[in-house]
Amino acid sequence: MEILVTGGAGYIGSHTCVALLKEGHKVVVADNLCNSKAETIDKIEQITGKVVTFYEIDVTREKDLDSVFAKHHLDGAIHFAGLKAVGESKKKPLEYYYNNVVSTIVLAKMCQRYKVNRFVFSSSATVYGENEIPFIETMKLLPTTNPYGETKVISERILMDMQKANPEFAVSLLRYFNPIGAHESGLIGESPNGIPNNLMPYITQVAKGKLEKLRVFGNDYPTIDGTGVRDYVHVMDLAEGHVLALENLTEGVQVYNLGTGQGTSVLQLIRAFEEANNIKVPFVMAERRSGDIAEFYADTSKAKRELGFTAKRSILEMCKDAWRFEKDFK
Repeated sequence: MEILVTGGAGYIGSHTCVALLKEGHKVVVADNLCNSKAETIDKIEQITGKVVTFYEIDVTREKDLDSVFAKHHLDGAIHFAGLKAVGESKKKPLEYYYNNVVSTIVLAKMCQRYKVNRFVFSSSATVYGENEIPFIETMKLLPTTNPYGETKVISERILMDMQKANPEFAVSLLRYFNPIGAHESGLIGESPNGIPNNLMPYITQVAKGKLEKLRVFGNDYPTIDGTGVRDYVHVMDLAEGHVLALENLTEGVQVYNLGTGQGTSVLQLIRAFEEANNIKVPFVMAERRSGDIAEFYADTSKAKRELGFTAKRSILEMCKDAWRFEKDFK
């Protein structure tokens, strides 16, 4: 299939492009490079030995996206393009609502116009809000604690309504947990612009000496060691999950959690990183961040049953791969 990957130069998008190409699909990338780099496309080609067609465009601009659809006979779209920092979304809610929701509407509109009926959406476990754990797809979605999470809830509803009005349109909503790690080649990984918002690139930058020390937000949660617990999943496992979702798309709307089904605390992750790479990561405790919840992890049984998806790579592998990318290639 020929697949449009919006945000394909970004962290999860680039690894998914690698997974798609490895399975024999063709890839067209649309990315405005607001939080990614153009050279990532070259690295994808280097890893796979395949050609990637790249358009530096903003997916919220209908005219630009229309020109991409007009040039290609696309079989499907995977939608990653979006702003993704929870904290920043509270400071810039209008930017988040506009970018994340409008891009979903414009992309869905183009799919409808050009009869592209396979759509995989990059959603998030944040849609569950402060729910019981483990999070399961059939749960009622609770109000999230930040605009970023709300943009994912709204986008999911838009795609569900679009599908109801267009029965031939098939949608997979992938609610994933906390992707970390990098491709085993070390050529691509998580490389945010500015100070990282996610834990692992913060750890790797402290380990490398780019940042002085890691701040651990909250050590008084009701968890195993007082620090927040998350379901960390290797980005390549996540990428392979997108390919499975795309290839197994059937009629209607499918919803899947992509994670490991196990929780790891912040302190456990720091210790695993130190053990995997034989390096110390200095850290200090800080106050809780507004909007963070104590603990969540996935119930992954549906993805395993219907897609054959199982996260294969361990926490130690995630830590080794993340450090290889930071240390040797970034």
